[in-house]
Amino acid sequence: MNSKKYFKIFSNCIIVTGYNRSLILDWQRNNFVAIPDTLQKMISLFQNKKSIDDVIHFYGEENKEIVHEYLEFLIENEFGFITDADEFDLFIDIDTNFEIASHITNCIVEISDETIPSIDKIVRDLESLYCKDVQFVCYESLDLDTLKYVLKATNETNFRSIELILKYSKEVFEFIGEIDKNNFRITELTLHSSANKNKEVSKGTFNIIFINHELKDFRNCGIVDSKYFNNVNKYKIFESLNHNSCLHKKISVTQNGEIKNCPSIPDSFGNIRDTTLVDVINQSSFTKYWNVTKDQIDVCKDCEFRHICTDCRAYVEEPGNQYSKPLKCGYNPYTNVWEEWSTNPLKETAINYYQMEQLVQKNN
Repeated sequence: MNSKKYFKIFSNCIIVTGYNRSLILDWQRNNFVAIPDTLQKMISLFQNKKSIDDVIHFYGEENKEIVHEYLEFLIENEFGFITDADEFDLFIDIDTNFEIASHITNCIVEISDETIPSIDKIVRDLESLYCKDVQFVCYESLDLDTLKYVLKATNETNFRSIELILKYSKEVFEFIGEIDKNNFRITELTLHSSANKNKEVSKGTFNIIFINHELKDFRNCGIVDSKYFNNVNKYKIFESLNHNSCLHKKISVTQNGEIKNCPSIPDSFGNIRDTTLVDVINQSSFTKYWNVTKDQIDVCKDCEFRHICTDCRAYVEEPGNQYSKPLKCGYNPYTNVWEEWSTNPLKETAINYYQMEQLVQKNN
């Protein structure tokens, strides 16, 4: 290897520095690799246009073999390449600013007797805001006529995806095969309260999930788990670098018709009966969470997973502190250990504050 050369990391690889280890996020290949801090610091030197020879000199000849081993690791995994000094600056870094041509990107609508009369209005508002992803949630049994109405109301929209979270019933279960005929935009169906129920269903065009326990409200949201880190894409990373990864350009209509950032956040900005979604997003107080990034949140700012993790501002360890760590995260970036969040005695006060005692016992 020619030590008079330079190493350039590919622009699709983002380095996220944690407290005692870091991640290389390869959004082009949708994966990530954990690396030690020593390698992260070496990559930083290379990114500042230090030659391989400079880096070896910095660490000392006694560590020359380690420098070459790290370089071989980076090249073999195609995280970067060797280049000349005069070519180094020709490979520019990617612009990580985040822009999207939607006023609202995703919406949660809780279906109830209060919101059903406003479904058409909600859909029209979301279309005018160029919303792409919509999730309809129903905690009680939903009759087929209402389900068909929701499917029809959203069938000819520009929504990229529609998710349904419904209570299991024989009627809904037997209707699964007909959903595509009513609306081909459905991407996922979740049936809760499905314990001891028939779950044998033919594979269709959308994903089907069965949840044994009953969902009574939106307090099940906000769980941070490594199994959700498998979607390492450019959109997700860039939004997290610039905005809040949960609430940015998000809006919700609760089962009472209240318009909120999230069904679990207490602040209401009006009721869908007499307020439009357009009016709400123009309120500065509605967007106050949009730019709270993980780099600002306590503990999260030291976590190597922060830019592939979905945040939660509804349930935090210190209620009232908008920069507090998500309550339902059991990861400790200072020890790199995952633990069950709900049994952590330090979280007991917050669990009681949010009245989650029974919910935690049920899920455990």
